[in-house]
This record gives sequence, structure tokens and C-alpha cells, in this order.
Amino acid sequence: MGDAIVCWKISVPIFQKAVILKQLGIAVGVPFGLLAAILWLTTGEIVYALSILGILAVLLFLTWLFLLALYRGRYDAEFVLDGKGVVCRTQERQAKKNRIVNTLTVLLGLFSGKPAVAGAGMLAQSRQEVFIRWSRVTRVKYKPRSRTILIRSGLMDNIALFCTAENYPQIEQRVMERTRHLQRGSR
Repeated sequence: MGDAIVCWKISVPIFQKAVILKQLGIAVGVPFGLLAAILWLTTGEIVYALSILGILAVLLFLTWLFLLALYRGRYDAEFVLDGKGVVCRTQERQAKKNRIVNTLTVLLGLFSGKPAVAGAGMLAQSRQEVFIRWSRVTRVKYKPRSRTILIRSGLMDNIALFCTAENYPQIEQRVMERTRHLQRGSR
């Protein structure tokens, strides 16, 4: 394989990939779950916790509708593997939509006086392209059944390589060659 550049594009169904569903669950579920628990513990009233969980259910439903309407329920990704590392980026057409949504989120957060919302929009925009150097990879997990390879670098940087049935063996081999310095993640 050497230092040849390997590139591919893929359209991943958001609601059929466990990796994506887990990240959505953490991003949305954990804060609301903590809020429900705190309200219940501090007030002693289960009705507040149930109200928060009801709001969470509505928010999850609205998120599902939004992702279906705007993105057709798919994540359009592009990957590049070369001698330096791994790049994961959103494909251009979807990246344009993301820029609009993220800009609106920032502006609405600023105009409504909610800096956390503005910050969420800025953070989302900053993750449109992620690069991890091979030398900084700390963990790799291979999931051949779902044709996914999880690459982690430190606490916050991670990339899920979503592969096709045709290119998974080649990509798996390339990642193994580049991450010999690690003990293998579970297969």
C-alpha cells in the first residue's frame, strides 16, 4: 500500500448505524437525563422528572423529523487516508446545508442571549472536517459486520470510517499497517 492516497465517499443512513445513534443519544440524552434526575432529587416530585423526560421524547422526535427532512436521514461523508493520517469531512453539498444551519444556530443563540446555543453552533461547524495523524492514534476498533472502523486520538478526537462492502478489507489493512504501534482493538 505504501503512501498511496485512498479516498472514498459514502452516504450513511443515520438511523441504522449504532455509532451515530450512540453519539446522538449521548449528546441529547445525557444532559436531559441529568436534568431530570437533579429535578427529581432536589424537588422530590417525580412529576418534574417525568416532564423533563417527556420534553426529551418530543425533542428526540423533532430531531428525527429534522434529520429526515433536511438530510434525508443520511450523513454524506468523505474520507481520505494517506501517509500522514486520516481525514473525515462532510461532502460539499451537505456541508453547505450544515454551514447554514450552524450559522443560524450561532446567530439565534447570540440574539436570544444564549451563549451555549451559539457555542454549540460554532462547535458543530468546527467538526465539519477532522484530521487525525497516524502517530497520534491511541485506539482502533474494527467492526467488520457494520463495515466501520473507529479511530480515536486522545479524549475528544475520533473518526468513524464508514466503508463500503468492497473497500472495507483494503481500508482495514491500511489502518492496521499504519497503527502497528497499538495493540489491536476488538474485532
